[in-house]
Amino acid sequence: MQYGLDSAVVGSLQAMPGFLAVFGYPDANVAGGYGIEGTFQRLIGSLLTLGAFLSSLVAGLFAHFFGRKVALWLACVLNAIACVIQMVTENKGAIYVGRLILGLANGFLVTFSNIYTAEAAPAHLRAVMVALFSEWVNIGSIVGSAVTNATKNRLDKASYQIPLGTLFIVPVFLAIGLFFVPESPRHLLYRGQTVAARNALETLRGDSLSQDDFELEWMEMVQGIEEEKRTAQTIGPLDMFRGTDLRRTLLCYGVIATQTGAGSWFVISYATYFMIVSGLTVEEAFKYSVMNTCLGFIGVNIGIYIMRHLAGRRTVLMTGAVFQGLCMLGMAIPATVAPGTVTARTCLIAFTALFMFAYNAFVGDATYPTSTEMVSTRLRSWAVGSAISLGYILAWLTGFCSPYFINPENLNWGAKYGYIWAGSNLACFVFFYLFVPETKGRTLEEIDQLFANRVSVRDFKTFKTTIADEALRELQNKTDSEKPAVDHIS
Repeated sequence: MQYGLDSAVVGSLQAMPGFLAVFGYPDANVAGGYGIEGTFQRLIGSLLTLGAFLSSLVAGLFAHFFGRKVALWLACVLNAIACVIQMVTENKGAIYVGRLILGLANGFLVTFSNIYTAEAAPAHLRAVMVALFSEWVNIGSIVGSAVTNATKNRLDKASYQIPLGTLFIVPVFLAIGLFFVPESPRHLLYRGQTVAARNALETLRGDSLSQDDFELEWMEMVQGIEEEKRTAQTIGPLDMFRGTDLRRTLLCYGVIATQTGAGSWFVISYATYFMIVSGLTVEEAFKYSVMNTCLGFIGVNIGIYIMRHLAGRRTVLMTGAVFQGLCMLGMAIPATVAPGTVTARTCLIAFTALFMFAYNAFVGDATYPTSTEMVSTRLRSWAVGSAISLGYILAWLTGFCSPYFINPENLNWGAKYGYIWAGSNLACFVFFYLFVPETKGRTLEEIDQLFANRVSVRDFKTFKTTIADEALRELQNKTDSEKPAVDHIS
């Protein structure tokens, strides 16, 4: 939610007169009467992603010693500090510091929320539960867009302080809520805390499983972790690039990178500003931004249903790449053949909305479930953290470079910028088709075995694993050994 809140708030502040009166400059040629320096515009967006990159990069080392919950608590503290700095200052340098600190917090939030959920969820619900990340991103975006829409006409500092104040919501609720959930059972088990791991799994499953099913899941988890420990020579970031883990790491990196490759950061970060540059009024641009976030929310829920009942991750990802590429062409072609016309503007509005729907229904929904389950338990925090940091670097490059393409004082491409992202979506489709295996319905331990056996992409869905049978035999042997010996029959 914090991720969505911040994206919506900062994206809208760049077009808000109250914010621009403090951090911009008067410009009679721009709708709203104020302009914003390109350097400041790029830095307030890119410093957040830079901070997130740095924190995601050290996520593996941090998690190895402190676990998932402590990382999330630290993120809550950093969030609160960053919000205070941004709300009370009128100095651009202080804003930069606040954005960087908030980025550090967001990097931990994104990384560890996904890691924890993937490790805590049962196999048949893992995609749905990890996809709730996208659900809450959209809820945050809707709240952020609604708040900025309500304060956009204010000309005082409260116009941007109120939206920034909503960034306190997540740290408060999350910091309290973490007291009521256990640490990741797989993390505890890998750290050798067997009793705590079993208690954590019992807390997470509650009464949703019979005792036999619970014992089977526990035994499968124990065997999977023991096999990882037996085959691992060391535990560290370099292990991500050795043996079969190299393939898993590259897949994780590639899947996360397609979030940026879809063109999402361009649309999310600059949609409101882009619409104003294209000729819409501030009032119209803000209303359409709220509409787009609502469409994204609808798309997330449709995507969750599709992954749960209709299709696997791979099919969803490929469908999304095609749909998104067509939306980008839908923005770019009218801007080429009929620039500055009402038709081109209408196409911009329509295909931006369709893109937000498609991205959230397909690629946005499926990337985190797919990437988090691609890597092994012992390397998950290292691999997912570094993959997300790569994603932030790509997002930072997008945020830093996009103004050069769309701003009138630079290249002034406008909506024709969509051609680049159409080609990028084609590359994403090729990657999904050739390299990403289908993991729907598999436990994390089954996925470990599939990669260990070097199963090809085509055979991944149908390959018969043995870990569940081995766990069942072990459970039966354990049950038999606990039966009392019979030494006399009356």
